[in-house]
Amino acid sequence: MEILRYAAFTTDPAGGNPAGVVLDATGLDDAQMQRVAAQVGYSETAFLTSGRDGHFTVRYFSPKAEVPFCGHATIASAVAYAERHGPGALRLDTRAGLVEVTTEVRADGTTTATLISVEPQSKPIAHGDLAALLDALRWKLDDLDPTMPPRIAFAGAWHPIVAAASRQRLADLDYDMAALGSLMAERDWTTIDLVYRESPLVFHARNPFPPGGVVEDAATGAAAAALGGYLRELHLVNPPATVTVRQGDDMGRPSLLAVGIPAETGSGIAVTGTAVALPDVLTSGA
Repeated sequence: MEILRYAAFTTDPAGGNPAGVVLDATGLDDAQMQRVAAQVGYSETAFLTSGRDGHFTVRYFSPKAEVPFCGHATIASAVAYAERHGPGALRLDTRAGLVEVTTEVRADGTTTATLISVEPQSKPIAHGDLAALLDALRWKLDDLDPTMPPRIAFAGAWHPIVAAASRQRLADLDYDMAALGSLMAERDWTTIDLVYRESPLVFHARNPFPPGGVVEDAATGAAAAALGGYLRELHLVNPPATVTVRQGDDMGRPSLLAVGIPAETGSGIAVTGTAVALPDVLTSGA
C-alpha cells in the first residue's frame, strides 16, 4: 500500500493543510484504515477504492476517528490522482453523499481541484450549546460579529459557524481543548468554524478540531463549503458569488480557499484549491 502526503490549498509544501492519501485502499478494513491514519498523523487521511462507472468510494479518517467528509483531503486526493492519471472528473461516494470533483492543469503547471458539496443546510445553535461553546473558547458575546449570527452549518459535516467581531479576537485563540472536544463529540460537530469578515467577499478562518486529536486545521474545505451555504441561506452574499477564505495564517501554514456560491437554493457549494506533494511517501502493510 502506498500512502501519499499532500498539502492542500497551497502550492508551497510549508503551507496548507497536510493530508494522507491512499489512492488504492482495496481490501483495507476499518481498523486498518484507522491505524494508517494514526500513523500518518495528519488531521485526515483519505482512502479511495475504485468502483463501477468511474465512481470511487472514499473514507476519511482522522488519527482518532472516521469523519463523514473532508474537503482538504478530497482536494489532495483529486490532485494526486490527476498527477498520475491526468486531469478530468471524479465521482466520489462519501459517507455524506456523492461529491463530484474536477481537476485541471493551469498554464503554470499547477493542478487545481474543485469539489461540489452535497446540499448545504444550517440551523440555529441552542442557547445552552452556544453558552458552552463560548465558554470552552473563552470568548464572550461581545466578541461576536452581530451581523453574522452563530449557526450550525452542514455541507458534508456539521460545523458551528461563529464570527468574531475583530481580526485580533480570531488571532487570539486559546481554548479549553478537553471541554471543547467533549462538547463537539456530544453534538457530532466536526470542527468549529471561527471566522472574521474582512470585506464582503474575503474571510479569515480558524478551525479547532479536538475530536480528531488536532488542535487546529490549517485549511478546512468542508467548513468552507458549509460557510458558503450559510452565507447564501442568510442572504449575507448576493449569489452567484465567489468568496475567498484565508486560513492557516495564524498557524504559519497559509492556505487559500475559493468558495463558489451558486444562486440556486439547495445547490452544492464549490470549493477550489491547489495541492502539492510533500517529500515523504510512506509504505505500509497496515
